[in-house]
Amino acid sequence: MVRPTDGEFDAVRRVWNGSIDRRPALIVRCAGVADVMAAVRFAREHGLTVAVRGGGHSFPGYSVCDGGLMIDLSPMKGVRVDPDARTARVQAGVLIGELDRETQEFGLAVPAGIVTHTGVAGLTLGGGLGWLMPKYGLTIDQLLSVDVVTAGGEFVKASAGENADLFWGVRGGGGNFGVVTEFEFRLNPLGPTVLAGPIFWPMAESPRVLRFYREWIADAPDELMTAVVHRKAPPLPFIPTELHGELVVAVVSCWAGAVDEGERVLRPLRRFGSPVLDLCRPKPFLAHQAMFDPSYPHGWWYYMRACDVVELTDDVIDITVDHAMRIRSPRTAFPIWQVGGAAARVGRDDTAFEGRVTGHTFNITAATDGPDGFDEEREWVRDFWTALSPFHTGVYVNFLMDEGEDRVRQAYGPAKYDRLRALKRRYDPDNVFRLNQNIPPTTR
Repeated sequence: MVRPTDGEFDAVRRVWNGSIDRRPALIVRCAGVADVMAAVRFAREHGLTVAVRGGGHSFPGYSVCDGGLMIDLSPMKGVRVDPDARTARVQAGVLIGELDRETQEFGLAVPAGIVTHTGVAGLTLGGGLGWLMPKYGLTIDQLLSVDVVTAGGEFVKASAGENADLFWGVRGGGGNFGVVTEFEFRLNPLGPTVLAGPIFWPMAESPRVLRFYREWIADAPDELMTAVVHRKAPPLPFIPTELHGELVVAVVSCWAGAVDEGERVLRPLRRFGSPVLDLCRPKPFLAHQAMFDPSYPHGWWYYMRACDVVELTDDVIDITVDHAMRIRSPRTAFPIWQVGGAAARVGRDDTAFEGRVTGHTFNITAATDGPDGFDEEREWVRDFWTALSPFHTGVYVNFLMDEGEDRVRQAYGPAKYDRLRALKRRYDPDNVFRLNQNIPPTTR
């Protein structure tokens, strides 16, 4: 247990988003399932608000609370890979980079995220976008079973054959139904080498790049995953100094197949217009997974708004470019994710996750070193998001801030939302686990 008077309290309570500053009454650092069960029961007995921390990457800072109990799962770091069965058992404190490091030793991978210090637990429970999504699907599409501590402090397992309703709900429904302490994943062959990286153009070329891009990916093979990023070029060692601070647009690709075939598919992109920098090359998958880490470090102040759109129409492109040209902070960078492939071929009702047939996901992200300039960047995000509102079709729940019940409902659609509320009533009727993208239980 870590109390506010303990020397390590400030370090342990900190989460990824530096704009979040909350002080729990008590932090319980769990070493195993028994600790989690005891912590949940203690919180119930004393009427404490419960925050559950895995990797601490919750955008709105739901991993920590004021005056309540923070259940810290970060010490639970076990990863057990079975290379013959191609499965992995992963505890709830494991980060994406730690999981990748274990699985890549055997030429295997779980499709999971794009920043290595993201927690596996939170990413998975919301769905799990990542670089392998078109080929293998979402992170939840690899899930075989979970271990869960319920709101009553009881231990249950869930899979397709055991507590199947709960298994449906945790695949996209977030932490609403209990504390997932361990995940069992199916592993997929990958690498260790992929053809991956960004190709940059000046921001002025963005209208042409985006129009070319939408045609180029229309018939993309499942091996290709892409994201378009607008930002000021960061001062990183592999970026020429003359580009530092310049507004650029980049298409970031990851080809999860034979390198020679990937070179053929990527050739039209390399030759389009006048790229100022081409960093797409064969590299270890582990290196590509860590590529965005310097752009999203712990401690910066972050604000996001997200939306799904069906396609990059001319109007969507014009709005995107107009607002991208107004980026001020050198920390601000927003990705537009390509969605489809294997993820879109899983049945829409098979999991709680909604948005499998979404064309693109915007994650409009602003970042500053600290409070200076943060309000201005936040308004830029809101203005951009509002301008795109005529084209919104949904939202990825893991990209939501603290935006209210209507936005959570939008993430699932009316039918799934009602089903999730009924499931919540069965597993957490008192809404103990409410510090999340909350799904309140039905009243009857």
